[in-house]
Amino acid sequence: MSLFGLGSRNQKTFRPKKNAPSGSKGAQLQKHIDATLGSGNLREAVRLPPGEDINEWLAVNTVDFFNQVNILYGTLTEFCTPSNCPMMTAGPKYEYRWADGVTIKKPIEVSAPKYVEYLMDWIEAQLDDESIFPQKLGAPFPCNFREVVKTIFKRLFRVYAHIYHSHFQKIVSLKEEAHLNTCFKHFVLFTWEFRLIDKGELAPLYDLVESILQL
Repeated sequence: MSLFGLGSRNQKTFRPKKNAPSGSKGAQLQKHIDATLGSGNLREAVRLPPGEDINEWLAVNTVDFFNQVNILYGTLTEFCTPSNCPMMTAGPKYEYRWADGVTIKKPIEVSAPKYVEYLMDWIEAQLDDESIFPQKLGAPFPCNFREVVKTIFKRLFRVYAHIYHSHFQKIVSLKEEAHLNTCFKHFVLFTWEFRLIDKGELAPLYDLVESILQL
């Protein structure tokens, strides 16, 4: 199966790659991300480039990490099924329930694939909403932008936590663990740099996070 999820997969969960906000300096910042990632120095790659707007940087990276998690999870959809993963868990101690505060206000227990489907639909709706992620050059970001970004990253972390706890052996058998580990390291360094995920939320993978950050 392809590293990029081009094998068999649930078409609803795996979705086309989203592009960086076009009218913003998105394309330019995306080039900067690609160039710095190519250098292999992930700590350098996550830093805000000199003179750039923090919200622009958060926006472009949010799209980038959404795509990364999508691709990773897309390789697992034939294994992460309602029968194999009837609850969205991260080991025996952590279970995640879904609520978006709009259509589903009270958290509901759903299978892992259903949770990821709800999550990806919800993130995509945020990214497509120009009042949250403006497309036009110079359009202002909303005052609650950072809070929206924090919620997106907190929930994306849960997908990583589920993958590591429930599907790591499958990832190893697909020879994708190096790719998974690099993506997660990049994710952790970015969220730590901008304080996007509260420490308590990292508990299911805290040992791994600590080893990445070398705290």
